[in-house]
Amino acid sequence: MMGHGNDHEGGTMTTGGDGAEIDLQLHRAHSARMYDYFLGGTTNFAPDREAAGQAMAVFPWAGTAARANRAFMHRSTRVLAGTGIAQFLDIGTGIPTSPNLHEVAQGVNPRARVVYTDNDPIVYAHAQALLHSTEQGRTAYVQADVRDPEAILNSPMLHDTLDLTRPVALSLVALLHFVPGSDDAHAVVDRLKRALPSGSALVLSHGTRDFAPAETARVAQVYTAAGTAVQQRTREEIGRFFDGWRLLDPGLVATHRWRPDGDTDPTVTDAQISAYAAVAVKP
Repeated sequence: MMGHGNDHEGGTMTTGGDGAEIDLQLHRAHSARMYDYFLGGTTNFAPDREAAGQAMAVFPWAGTAARANRAFMHRSTRVLAGTGIAQFLDIGTGIPTSPNLHEVAQGVNPRARVVYTDNDPIVYAHAQALLHSTEQGRTAYVQADVRDPEAILNSPMLHDTLDLTRPVALSLVALLHFVPGSDDAHAVVDRLKRALPSGSALVLSHGTRDFAPAETARVAQVYTAAGTAVQQRTREEIGRFFDGWRLLDPGLVATHRWRPDGDTDPTVTDAQISAYAAVAVKP
């Protein structure tokens, strides 16, 4: 795993093993660290906070939307673990924020196995927080980009942890709006879906302009100016990610409307969330 002696403010991190340094890219904003800021976390830096502040100036509910998205991940993970799925592949993990996906899944099934993957070096720097599994279960971390699904699917770490002949819950939460049309997000998701057996699940949430077109357009401009392309998609475009799989009730809905529980704020509006979410199962 990772050694000590991290120097985040210096912008590099020394790994264990070969002692190589990884550039943490702290000079520019990164979506994972902006999301951490929206959630009230502390693993973010001046460029992240500046861009996040600009986003909140044009979309004041960014924190509300981020928390609702995180809550959707918790609810969907509990539902799937409760149905017997014991393997999870979480792509676009983000900065660890407890409870993390493996903590939720292993709270239902202590034998659950989880592979996390992200392309942000600072997520790797904090990956130790993702690797505290139950004794019966297991977690692993793969440094990779969703736009290169083969790198994820061919990772020895993934195959050491998950059995792809048994059902896997694929989690793509608040990720694909950072995969623009030129990278063909639908083809990427189709490739990942093909690799999974019958009984697997797709958990997905995605930003949209459908509910608040003006505000969300300005948010996209903030991200683009900060160096991260954003493509908010329509309900129809997001629905295509689930093609061929069976949507669980209540289907594709605003994130906070997917099986709300006692912790869901009933006063939140679709415009304040501006994202769709759904869970589907492979026949």
